[in-house]
Formats: sequence, structure tokens, C-alpha cells
Amino acid sequence: MVEWTEQERSIITSIFGNLDYNDVGPKALSRCLIVYPWTQRYFASFGNLYNAEAIKTNPNIAAHGTKATYAELSVLHSEKLHVDPDNFKLLADCLTIVIAAKMGSAFSPEVQATFQKFLAVVVSALGRQYH
Repeated sequence: MVEWTEQERSIITSIFGNLDYNDVGPKALSRCLIVYPWTQRYFASFGNLYNAEAIKTNPNIAAHGTKATYAELSVLHSEKLHVDPDNFKLLADCLTIVIAAKMGSAFSPEVQATFQKFLAVVVSALGRQYH
């Protein structure tokens, strides 16, 4: 069980309270597909993913990831799609970069540490179906 301080809870609440999910989500997924091109194999049905521009403007990429719960995502990705759970960590790293760019200097080392702690819990939850 992960324990959270009040300050960590405040940081996470603040980050997610100010996110434009329709902007950050597609940017993080696009970054993941561009930086780690082998992850594209899970998106063969999404059409043109031949270069960075095609990925960034792909409407299927922009719309992906609207599931409501981690449990549903975990089951979908493990049992149906057979996604390597290490890819969740790659996506978390890309999400960190996108959010850091959005927050600028407000993304202090303390904020980054808290956010990465949070994402480690999320990645663990998504990977739980594999164990």
C-alpha cells in the first residue's frame, strides 16, 4: 500500500485539476509512438502511422484512451491486445515529459518526484492483470 502525504495529495490534485485531458493524452501517446516506434504494432488498425506528423494528426490516436477505469484498461491490454506491460512505463515517462512542458518552472523536482510516484502506482495497477 502506498502512503501519501497531504502535500503529495495536494500536488497530484493540483496537476490533474489543471490538465486539459484532450490535449495531454494524445500528446503523450503520440510521443510514445514516435520515440518508441515498436509500440506502433499495437495500433495497426489506426491507419497512417508512417511518420511523426502522421501520428500527431491521426484522429484515432487523439481519441484513444477514454476508458474510465484502470481495471478495464488492464484487462483489455493484457487479455485482448497482449500489450507488453513495460510499455505502460514508457507511456508514463512520455506523460511526465508532456506535463513538465505544460507546467514549465512549476514542475519542480518535488512535483516531479510526487508525479512519478503517482505514475508508478498507475503503472502497477495497469500491470496487475499480468500477474
